[in-house]
Amino acid sequence: MTPLIDPFARPISYLRVSVTDRCDFRCTYCMAEHMQFLPKKDLLTLEELDRLCSTFIRLGVRKLRITGGEPLVRRDIMTFFRGMSRHLDSGALQELTLTTNGSQLGRFADDLYSCGVRRVNVSLDTLDPAKFQKITRWGRLQQVLDGIEAAKRAGLKIKINTVALKDFNEDELFPLIDWCAAQRFDLTFIEVMPMGEMGEEVRLGQYWSLQDLRTRIEQRHALTDLAERTGGPARYVRVEETGQKIGFITPLSHNFCESCNRVRVTCTGELYMCLGQEDRADLRAPLRASVDDALLEQAIRAAIARKPKGHDFDYSRQGVKGQVSRHMSHTGG
Repeated sequence: MTPLIDPFARPISYLRVSVTDRCDFRCTYCMAEHMQFLPKKDLLTLEELDRLCSTFIRLGVRKLRITGGEPLVRRDIMTFFRGMSRHLDSGALQELTLTTNGSQLGRFADDLYSCGVRRVNVSLDTLDPAKFQKITRWGRLQQVLDGIEAAKRAGLKIKINTVALKDFNEDELFPLIDWCAAQRFDLTFIEVMPMGEMGEEVRLGQYWSLQDLRTRIEQRHALTDLAERTGGPARYVRVEETGQKIGFITPLSHNFCESCNRVRVTCTGELYMCLGQEDRADLRAPLRASVDDALLEQAIRAAIARKPKGHDFDYSRQGVKGQVSRHMSHTGG
């Protein structure tokens, strides 16, 4: 079968799928405090999610990342993970993983490992309980730390994702690095992206350039650039004093689009060919229109043929350019 190749000769081998728009946190850079969630009928069922992901895998996707909202709050979500494990067993899928806020890892870490998941990304922006409650609005830090510990015991490799937020976690730069080194976790810093209708002032106030962040790290540590790529947008360095790996995802200060091999599907079946663009394709309609996958495959191929070369997020001249109106939780982290 002909694999998915976009107009710029990039094979599409990485799919990120949101299984729910719901979350048990309300992180200030991701959601409004009082979110209007989607009605159940609009969401893809677990069976539809299985069909959709299986079709992408048949078309050449080798890495599947499950996102949300918080994916582990979706009812019966382990049924879906168990279904996807068959593609790992067959060798068609090389990696099944997820991004989580960590709150439910205490319940599900062992089950995830049994389904073939070997690593998880945990979003964690602070190690201070009061600041954690402030940024997540509803979250409890200890529950997350306990979940991370459960994931370690289950044998899962853990990467911490930290959104760099000006005047919020700047003073925790080295405590976070030191904690991850002690725990043997990889760490990736992410620039806040202009997504969601939260106002330019909020976004500009939160934006902390990772160029500045890296300069601060280099005042204390020797960093060596790594050629390593994990299929995502991060650029990695090794901290020579500790041997740990730190990643930088810089959609604003450095556009990472040239090697993009990924697309995203929302929990309603919308395919976004680029996180930073509004263009999308409806996969729910062809999915529900036929019991076979011919229409679905046709819709996927037509959408990939429209994949743009890159996004245009920009904070230059103190204005938010390339802002998209949907919340991050809608597309999937």
